[in-house]
Amino acid sequence: MENSIVFEGLTKKFGGKTAVDRLNFAVPRGAIFGFLGPNGAGKTTTLRMLMGLVHPTSGKAFIEGLDVTTDSIKVRNLVGYLPDEVFLYDYLTGRQFLEFVADIRNLSSENRKSRIEHYLAFFDLENSAGDYTANYSFGMKKKLALAGIVIHRPAVLLLDEPFNGLDPQAVKDFRELLQSMSKAGTTVMFSSHVLEVVEKLVSHVGIIHHGSLKISAPLKEILENFDGSLEKAFFSLIDSK
Repeated sequence: MENSIVFEGLTKKFGGKTAVDRLNFAVPRGAIFGFLGPNGAGKTTTLRMLMGLVHPTSGKAFIEGLDVTTDSIKVRNLVGYLPDEVFLYDYLTGRQFLEFVADIRNLSSENRKSRIEHYLAFFDLENSAGDYTANYSFGMKKKLALAGIVIHRPAVLLLDEPFNGLDPQAVKDFRELLQSMSKAGTTVMFSSHVLEVVEKLVSHVGIIHHGSLKISAPLKEILENFDGSLEKAFFSLIDSK
């Protein structure tokens, strides 16, 4: 299986602090990769570097063979990215927001309408599609943002805490959507604190602590080595004692 995302000594320092320290691992194409770690472990900084929003101090990373720093525009065309803080345009309705995204992503006229209507229905936003996003709840904003990043069916999804703020039904639906996209070849890398959701969803896991990678392996392998428990693996690997 070819690798979709590759890290080669990726490092980021802010002043005297090392936020991400020499990451060396790869995410296979079509994998669902759970990127786990405590608050401040370096997850968000890593995802931002992959998107070219933060430049590494040293090392490199590649998405589909493209250098995320020197080819950042091409990378963004391949990726659907959900940041840790969702940003929407308050003066647009939900439907207008997705039409705006469809314009940016150059969706053809025949695909645009059907996909917009499909994802409004999928995320249970049909009845609020004509409302301004300023009036959306946090959960509704999160679902609209998720609709916006999958509408062009990207080769890679980078998601920072995608399940925060979603109700149980939305978590279940989005989990199934990610599994379907993975089977179709999309690579998914997401950060999360919710170990139960991760264990039900992922094919591979990486655990980071204090900016350093503690493990990167298929979920099956990790479970075999830690008595069948992702929780046990997580706390064993981040235990500083």
